[in-house]
Amino acid sequence: MPQNRCKATLTQPPIGCSFCLMAGPRDTFGDSQSVAGLVRGGTIPGAPGFCAFRGSATEPAPIPIVLAAPHGGRRYPEAVLSALRVPEQVLLRLEDRLVDQLAEAVACETGAPFLVAEAPRAMIDLNRSIDDIDWDMLAGTSRTQSHRFGGGQSSANGQAAHRARSGLGLVPRRLAAVGELWKTRLDHIELDRRIAQIHQPYHATLSNLIGRVQQRWGAVLLIDLHSMPPLPASAGPPAEFVIGDRFGTACDGSLVASVFSYLAAAGRQVAHNRPYAGGFVLDRHARRSAGIHAVQIEIDRTAYLDAGMAQPGPGFNAMVDLLVGMVRGLAGDVAALGRDRLRWRTAAE
Repeated sequence: MPQNRCKATLTQPPIGCSFCLMAGPRDTFGDSQSVAGLVRGGTIPGAPGFCAFRGSATEPAPIPIVLAAPHGGRRYPEAVLSALRVPEQVLLRLEDRLVDQLAEAVACETGAPFLVAEAPRAMIDLNRSIDDIDWDMLAGTSRTQSHRFGGGQSSANGQAAHRARSGLGLVPRRLAAVGELWKTRLDHIELDRRIAQIHQPYHATLSNLIGRVQQRWGAVLLIDLHSMPPLPASAGPPAEFVIGDRFGTACDGSLVASVFSYLAAAGRQVAHNRPYAGGFVLDRHARRSAGIHAVQIEIDRTAYLDAGMAQPGPGFNAMVDLLVGMVRGLAGDVAALGRDRLRWRTAAE
């Protein structure tokens, strides 16, 4: 089991969750005082009293990094489990199992703001656009009906359509070697509820966190943490990490190079954009021209989970230490980008 690495723990949220930044203990960083606070928001339909996501932020942010884990949720309402046509254990394949605990442990060590899902991916995928819908799995609507929420910036086009058809759209429908996940079609009213109570407030809150950090530092790096099954070996050892930056559009190349250099120095195998280049989270939040950079980091589950891929394994604490060192190193690189950007902005004024 992982060590309790952080003195402060997040308590279970109260009924009626909404976004809040709750004042907590004061810490001092340099010449300024910072106020630590809990971030809680959204609600899970069918699970009264439970927030859709949680996290922590310190004001002002001590480092220009934000951590997120959109696939770490495992708070399953009974109605969702009852609707399954497959054993509950199959849902483990949809989860980025315990990546939320990795993110929280790294945040505790570094002071980075973090946001992790409580709502499970089986209900709604926070790394998909709300346009990424498999219309055939919905009841009471048609594919020609425009979605009233509007997708905002979307990873739609061919890639989103392919994901939906493959069964891994906004609401997962099927898994390879398993087949259909649900007994019946999903009512479109229930989909609207999940979008309004989980998807929209998660991304609004993440945008808020990113914006506050960018405003303080001039630049910010969002690290979107995920986990993956072991990749097959090809010419050499399989990658333990896949760094996705949407093929250079989501993050400054110097930051990506820093990640590669750090992991290579630690003796880890790393791949770039293949097979995971990043999804909707990067499309939605990265804006390099505004000093907002983002990377998706996929971690081999065998590196930190037990043999059953369900509980922390012997490598969990070592993985936390590895990620802590990476975040601390990147913080200096992002801060330097922010200083340069603020200097140019001041000169232009």
